[in-house]
Amino acid sequence: MSGFLDGIRCGDCECNVDWGERRNTIASVAAGVLFFTGWWIIIDAAVKYPDEGQFHHAYHTCGVIATLAFLMINAVSNGQVRGDSYSEGCLGQTGARVWLFIGFMLAFGSLIASMWILFGGFVVPKKPVYPGIAIFFQNAFIFFGGLVFKFGRTEDLWQ
Repeated sequence: MSGFLDGIRCGDCECNVDWGERRNTIASVAAGVLFFTGWWIIIDAAVKYPDEGQFHHAYHTCGVIATLAFLMINAVSNGQVRGDSYSEGCLGQTGARVWLFIGFMLAFGSLIASMWILFGGFVVPKKPVYPGIAIFFQNAFIFFGGLVFKFGRTEDLWQ
């Protein structure tokens, strides 16, 4: 899955753009835009609904956990997970895999929790729905930004 940007064609024009050299740049910018958009949405909801009764401040926990998961997922390289470039340390390849697994568990958990908050906290009690939608989209954008940053880049250019 880490080579999904290799097959992108620029239409039927004769522009012959080599995306291989710019792949890391494109994936990094796209992931940054997704991450920024997620946090921008929740900041907008927090400013629009400052009252604790309309938007409980504890709901920000999902976004913080998603950000922590984003960092955990991208802290280990694909080579460390495969065992190609990492053999030392207290756990080696197994430790890298466990770290990545915990990061993905936190990412999925925060996404599921944001859906729970959306429906349980805003849709069912007939409150204004925008804060719940903002929480969900924040976590979704951070989650997809983490996936783009992890699997959109290539490590061949680092060696």
